[in-house]
Amino acid sequence: MNISAAQFDGQAIRRVYDEASETWWFSVVDVVQLLTQQADYQTARKYWNQLKHRLDKEGSQSVTNCHRLKLPAADGKNYLTDVATAETLLRIVQTIPSPKAEPIKLWLAKVGYERMQELADPALSLNRARETWQQHGRSGKWIQQRMTGQETRNKLTDYWREHGVQPGQEFAILTNLIHQEWSGLSVQQHKAAKNLKTHNLRDHMSEAELIFTALAELSTRQVAETQQATGLSQNKTAAAVGGRIAKQARQQLEQQTGRSVVTGDNYLAPPTAPVLPADAKK
Repeated sequence: MNISAAQFDGQAIRRVYDEASETWWFSVVDVVQLLTQQADYQTARKYWNQLKHRLDKEGSQSVTNCHRLKLPAADGKNYLTDVATAETLLRIVQTIPSPKAEPIKLWLAKVGYERMQELADPALSLNRARETWQQHGRSGKWIQQRMTGQETRNKLTDYWREHGVQPGQEFAILTNLIHQEWSGLSVQQHKAAKNLKTHNLRDHMSEAELIFTALAELSTRQVAETQQATGLSQNKTAAAVGGRIAKQARQQLEQQTGRSVVTGDNYLAPPTAPVLPADAKK
């Protein structure tokens, strides 16, 4: 999952993009704080807890459709936070009297509309990603490799989805297995080596790391297709084989160059003052 903060009327709304389900999840408390115009985050959180209790007693599906994910707070730590999709948030917004309700409805609708556009024309999503990477100073060569790797990744997840592997946890298990095999590190260990917390690991890979990740995932898909792997167990076998193929190539390159492919380098910007809600603790 990729965590970021979107700005609305000068306030940060924390959000999470779930690549497996292709869904944006937004922090409910951040939206409630904006609507109730509370300067204090804890007051907004209490307001949401009371509203959640009332909606639950009324049998509203809005509360049922909320999930809890760990999001970063101003103190740099992650806390479990109620999150909801744009559709569910629109229902919650309707229950809160606020002069800001209509603008945020339009904002949420715009987010949903952009996602619908991207589903109809995936090139729009790619163009937005390219523009973002360019703004972050990535080279044209890096961007091309990142996009090529994403295409390879999408073909692999398409195969998994069509052969009995469930998006979400099972995708994550296989992804981690492939990564562990080729790099010698789990995804979390690799992120820790790069000092990443909520960031997308691939957005902070070197060109070589992107290439070997793509090789591992390409090999995994072709092995799975050859073996006609179905379900998590059979695809775990294919994932291990695909990862090892890339591992062997990595080791050969490292022997020739004397340099490690897997690095702790990242593209993090210099630290700035936090923009997330103060005291956002659970």
